Amino acid sequence: MPLSEHERKLLAEMEAAFEQEDPRLVSTLTGSARTKQGSRIFYGSLALLAGMAILFGGLISKTTPVGLLGFLVALAGAFFIFTNISFGKAGRNAQGSTKPKKPKWSDRLEGRWDRRNYDN
Repeated sequence: MPLSEHERKLLAEMEAAFEQEDPRLVSTLTGSARTKQGSRIFYGSLALLAGMAILFGGLISKTTPVGLLGFLVALAGAFFIFTNISFGKAGRNAQGSTKPKKPKWSDRLEGRWDRRNYDN
């Protein structure tokens, strides 16, 4: 059902007030907020390589705390890389729209159980 002229005007006023009140949230919700994922992935890769170097340095010098620190730095770098890669493309198909979610295995099993019990 289409909106009336009064409802359209009221909605436009509400949107304008919302944009003035919190422009950062509006840009996040509309998808116009852009992040520099390339630089974040670069810094994550740099941290991963630095962590591996520290880890091997700790192994060569037989210093456990240094090796542990290197492992933690490498783990943080890997986490930073994978979170930026996955959040950039999560839930989008080639046209940019969201995909319909496939029901979970447990949901399908539960549906079959319900149909079996209601049919009898």
